Amino acid sequence: MNTEEDALEELTENQNKYIPREVIIEEQPDSEGSDASGSSSDEEGRTERLKSEIPPEYWHIQKLVKYLKTGNQTATVVALCCLKDHDLTTEINQLAIQEIGGLELLINLLETKDLKCKLGALSVLKELSQNPEIRKCLANLGAIDLLVRNLIEPAQDLQILVAETIYNVAQVKKARKHIRQSNGIAKLVDFLDCNESILNTSKDMLGESESAAINLVSAAAKALWSVSRSKRNIQVMVKSGAVPLLAKLLRSVHMEVVIPIIGTISQCANDSSYQLAIQTEGMIRDIVKHLSTDESPELRRFCAETIFKCCEKAITRDMVRQSGGLDPLVSMVKDPKTKENKPLLAAVTGAIWKTAISPENVERFDQLKTVEVLVKLLENVEEDEVVLSNVVGALGECLKFEHNRNTLRRAEGIPHLVNLLNYTYPPLLENVPMVLRECAEDPESMREIEELDGVRLIWSLLKNDSPKVQANAAWALVPCIRYATDSGEMVRCFVGGLEIIVNLLKSQDTHVLACVCAAISEVAKDIENLAVITDHGVVPMLVNLVETEDYELRQHLASAIAYCCAWGSNCKEFGRLGAITPLVQYMTDSDPDVHRTTALALFHLSKNPFNCITLHESGLVPFLLKAVSSTDWKLQEAAAGCLANIRKLALEAETVHLIRNPPDSDEDK
Repeated sequence: MNTEEDALEELTENQNKYIPREVIIEEQPDSEGSDASGSSSDEEGRTERLKSEIPPEYWHIQKLVKYLKTGNQTATVVALCCLKDHDLTTEINQLAIQEIGGLELLINLLETKDLKCKLGALSVLKELSQNPEIRKCLANLGAIDLLVRNLIEPAQDLQILVAETIYNVAQVKKARKHIRQSNGIAKLVDFLDCNESILNTSKDMLGESESAAINLVSAAAKALWSVSRSKRNIQVMVKSGAVPLLAKLLRSVHMEVVIPIIGTISQCANDSSYQLAIQTEGMIRDIVKHLSTDESPELRRFCAETIFKCCEKAITRDMVRQSGGLDPLVSMVKDPKTKENKPLLAAVTGAIWKTAISPENVERFDQLKTVEVLVKLLENVEEDEVVLSNVVGALGECLKFEHNRNTLRRAEGIPHLVNLLNYTYPPLLENVPMVLRECAEDPESMREIEELDGVRLIWSLLKNDSPKVQANAAWALVPCIRYATDSGEMVRCFVGGLEIIVNLLKSQDTHVLACVCAAISEVAKDIENLAVITDHGVVPMLVNLVETEDYELRQHLASAIAYCCAWGSNCKEFGRLGAITPLVQYMTDSDPDVHRTTALALFHLSKNPFNCITLHESGLVPFLLKAVSSTDWKLQEAAAGCLANIRKLALEAETVHLIRNPPDSDEDK
């Protein structure tokens, strides 16, 4: 026993009222007691073995916890000091405290008015709350309300310990809710308001009180970091005025402040309103500045994550480029240390993906030879699916430019991409077809995809449970079928493939339906394949969709109807099932792409005389006359063809009428 414990023992013996003698007997039961209980010799041996596995420290800690029950202030403080000397992060020591009811005692001490007792209890709770199970216990035992109440205590040391304990406990969902309901968020936000001169002065130049102020800001920032895992808490933080304070703290020179601040910002960036706040407060420039430093991989990771989350908006992507943020992102991907740190690599590749959505950023990435760098990641990354998904997403944006398709092919990236189609991670399977779609636009790349059996693998994704995977796979099939060497034969080789794609017309997802209609448009260009999908009931399924209000679906649905008219009685069937009148309404849309495909569909439908009558009665002619004057030659041609068919029928009808009812001769008159 150390000196403090000797003092504690002496103190309790002198006062003669704190610890009953039977406590010691409970702690170390002897073998005679076991014999008296009538237990068998086997049970005796098992108990002894268990006892031998428990270290003496276990009993020592339980003795100290029992001293906390004595009610004497001095003994309590000394016992807490002794507890702090133990490693409270080990499971056996935590168990010792839990089993004897130590958590309840420590929580009760937060209600005392004695500052030393509170500080000691919080020092112990801060260590214990690193255990996930103990966090749940603290939340269930009502510790949150007491912790929040202690935030208003004037002692700065106490406030720091409370905030650090909240940081641990708030990783439990229930605790985050209680902190919000106890008005703890606003109190933590208030602690972020620190003098700017202190934030910009290195710690070795600060006095004791100023250093304590920095520690309080750091602890509060860490607490808010945990609290911000809840969407509702993020909104409360914004209402409490956290945004300008976070922006100010982001410029601090103290890393113990900046890291939790950028961690909080990264967490809050999940909220769209907060993404706007990051733009308006000018945080991007400071985020990029920290991204370029080598001080902390954790800091760089959170910076990259924030960029990843915020760069859905074009303004933010431009701000990243203008602040010089693209270069450090590519440099980090090249760094071997980054490749060893998978969370950091995932954040950086995600940031590259989202920033590459802007063509101006792709120009800079091209100068940095980013495509080659990303292809090397496909070769070397050890099956980290998040990283692979981000890399493929970034390639998908870069390959929208033709020269990058050639770069990818020369870098031998296509085999790696096709191989990724065998994975099962949904976000990865969403991105891979989109990259291969871009590759398929290049004839040489398309030949390579065919040789690797990539089209069949893309087609197999139509059976995936994810609607987004289904949609992207169908969308990728459009150029694959269009530019394949013998697309008709290739598609027929996929056993059950045509049935799968027709059945997807029953999907409830509008985007899936639009992409499937686009793919069916290409399939139907081969007359044999059109015959097969007609047998699978493609015509009534397409007609069932014509009442849609979605522009994307209207565009591709009209195209599918146009090409499906070429087989048998399909053209007449579309008219009989009532597809014509809704299609005429598409011509009132403002989208020129819808006009183009709708005019094409109406042209093909007008080849049937009965459909021509319906088209004329639906008031289509004025729209066609307007379309003929369009600058879009495809729209012009389709509209003119439709008008010609309607006019031809009208002339034939007039001729028949004249034959049956010839006009009276002048002599008769």
